[in-house]
Amino acid sequence: MSTTSILWLCFNLFVVTMLVLDLGVFHRKSHKVTVKEALVWTGVWIGLAFIFNTFIYYYFGPDKAYEFLTGYLIEKSLSVDNIFVFIMIFSFFSVPESLQHKVLFWGIAGALVMRVILILVGVELIHQFHWLIYIFGAFLIFTGVRFFKQDEVAINPENNAVVKLVRKIIPVTPDFVGNSFFTRVSGKLFATPLFVVMILIEVSDLIFAVDSIPAILAISDDSFIVYTSNVFAILGLRSLYFALAGIEKYFIYLKYGLAVVLIFIGVKMCIADLYHIPIEISLSFIVLTLGATMFFSMVLKKRS
Repeated sequence: MSTTSILWLCFNLFVVTMLVLDLGVFHRKSHKVTVKEALVWTGVWIGLAFIFNTFIYYYFGPDKAYEFLTGYLIEKSLSVDNIFVFIMIFSFFSVPESLQHKVLFWGIAGALVMRVILILVGVELIHQFHWLIYIFGAFLIFTGVRFFKQDEVAINPENNAVVKLVRKIIPVTPDFVGNSFFTRVSGKLFATPLFVVMILIEVSDLIFAVDSIPAILAISDDSFIVYTSNVFAILGLRSLYFALAGIEKYFIYLKYGLAVVLIFIGVKMCIADLYHIPIEISLSFIVLTLGATMFFSMVLKKRS
């Protein structure tokens, strides 16, 4: 096996091991995840990401390490916006707090598979058709401008096409049945509302991936760097959800910071053949922009 193949194999074994430990050991029984527990796990995932970034630094060099860290920060920041959608979905379906971790686990596990496909396809497309970088750049600029203009996210799952499709394919019970996704009623198979919620979580993550993956492809065209930075950010998304679920109101201006970052990355892609913006400058700009946005969000919210 080549060195690259061994790296891919080892990393994926690590991901599978962590997922098994997460659901099979640490969260074997459904329970309400406290803010303290969520913060501890958030720290664990961030710590593991930085340990891996150190490995990247010594094995691949500082340039790849900067690319990994920048991609990780972009994905982590964009995932905060995704968390707000998760909160609304759980709230609409009145999902008990003790069941939310299981839904997020399987929803994000499925999202990891979809991300792998999108990343590998995206990297290959850019390698084969370089002009696509301008399309991705223009798309990110458009997305950033849209972030500035959009109002608060409104979601009505009852009218969602995905929900209607699920209910056409399989009948859904009116109430939750423990922590089960499926149950049998008079011998007939039914899905539970928990299954519908999981599908919505996966679809919402896929929609957000359409924005985040082109953004990371602007930072690196190395599929291993793009993949690993994306995976580390997603693996920590569940614990970050429970940590932020009660304080999301303090990040009301974060979307403007994300808008600026997306526009910056879009411009970076569009002018890549004319001028290459150093990765250190990109990383500094992203950190300062997001940090300033979060700081002002908390200060202005506290004053109001």
